[in-house]
Amino acid sequence: MRWSGFLAAVVACSWLAGCASVHNEPVNEPAHGSVVDQLHLGFKEVADEDDLLIGLAFSGGGTRAAAFSFGVLSEFDRIPVPRGSDKLIDRLDFISSVSGGSITAAYYGLKKRAALTDFRERFLLQNAEEGIETRLSLATMGRALGGGINDSHGFTQWLDRNLFHGATYGEFRAVGPPRVWINASDIYNRVPFVFGATAFTAICSDLTKFPLSNAVAASAAVPVAFAPIVIKAYPDTCNDPLPQWILRSAEDRNASPMLRSFASAILRYREGKVPYIKLLDGGLVDNFGLAGFTISRESSTTPYGPLTPQQAVRLRRSLFLVVDAKEGLSGDWVRTVEGPTGTDLVRAAIDTTIDASVGASYVAFKRTMTDWQNALVKWRCGLSVADRQRYGAPPGWNCRDVKFFVERIGFDQFEPARAAELGKVPTRFHLPERQVDQVIDAGRDAVRQSPSLRAFLNSL
Repeated sequence: MRWSGFLAAVVACSWLAGCASVHNEPVNEPAHGSVVDQLHLGFKEVADEDDLLIGLAFSGGGTRAAAFSFGVLSEFDRIPVPRGSDKLIDRLDFISSVSGGSITAAYYGLKKRAALTDFRERFLLQNAEEGIETRLSLATMGRALGGGINDSHGFTQWLDRNLFHGATYGEFRAVGPPRVWINASDIYNRVPFVFGATAFTAICSDLTKFPLSNAVAASAAVPVAFAPIVIKAYPDTCNDPLPQWILRSAEDRNASPMLRSFASAILRYREGKVPYIKLLDGGLVDNFGLAGFTISRESSTTPYGPLTPQQAVRLRRSLFLVVDAKEGLSGDWVRTVEGPTGTDLVRAAIDTTIDASVGASYVAFKRTMTDWQNALVKWRCGLSVADRQRYGAPPGWNCRDVKFFVERIGFDQFEPARAAELGKVPTRFHLPERQVDQVIDAGRDAVRQSPSLRAFLNSL
């Protein structure tokens, strides 16, 4: 009887899945003319005269992650840069983000300092789950098996209505620094999908017309809860050549696994082997959103890339903080022989995948930054007097005076009682005001307590 009941349930669920298929139609458009020219219109890189390079990475974790990263930005707005009138936030060069962290990153990238005045009220205190079914039940099982309980329309429209108001990537990227990388997961190729020039050049699509809300929704599309966001490739509609590093890295057996897999995926897009790219939560392959920068550095053929020679000569200090709102261990199924089952099993499997990717991503990033610092010193010290002058070396320039500071800041760095309390905050998109403010304060305190930040500021 048990087996017959089980089989009946499987048949019923399969039938429901067939009748309740959930999918998202692509909204990206083909490009007309040169994709590369369109992608770089109005985009400002790090100024050549700037001797600092400051970056942040925002992890996933729903409103909790958004609040924690907002607290970090708020504290950056309070900390002065020595020997100047700027605050730390004024010197911020880039943010890379996934999932809940992408909401903060995208809104700040669009509104800049104005975002600090209303993001709490516009998003953090709102119910972003409004009109979205988040529970796996008999009523939603058919849709879950058919692709996802929800399509992207409800969440995308909510984001547009409350935050982005129809903003496209063209508007987003025309407003200057910091550069923001929004990351999703390409679940077929199992690599990060970074909304930017490389991917959209490969698929011959116009990024400038792509809705910002759709990129954020893709970055935060939790499996089962949401059907994958779909991006259509138009490989026959443009002639822009792919960067040489794509072709080289895809064939290079000595390239890092991350770089080679990413390059191979980009090559498949252009070759038409992946007509429809299916995207889910960026945290599935990289919950810190570090892969984009790691790939940018590893793909460079110069000791200074992705900086220009002028930027590399002027650079003295680099700070990179990984803002980690990761959830702690949860569940009581380890106390019994049975379990986990149902939603607990799905959640445990996803959490295991994310935590494993986080460790690998952070280790790769720290190694990349250390290697880059060493390569920069060697290159700078090997420059001729003429090259130093050509690249703008100031009087008294020291070729060895370049230092990188890298640190992860997270809940686990607080005292145990506070860390445990923060760990209990759910990773939903709807939290009570008390918990929102609790996590914002934690973000501010994490910045103030950062040893790497103190060392960075003291070295200036």
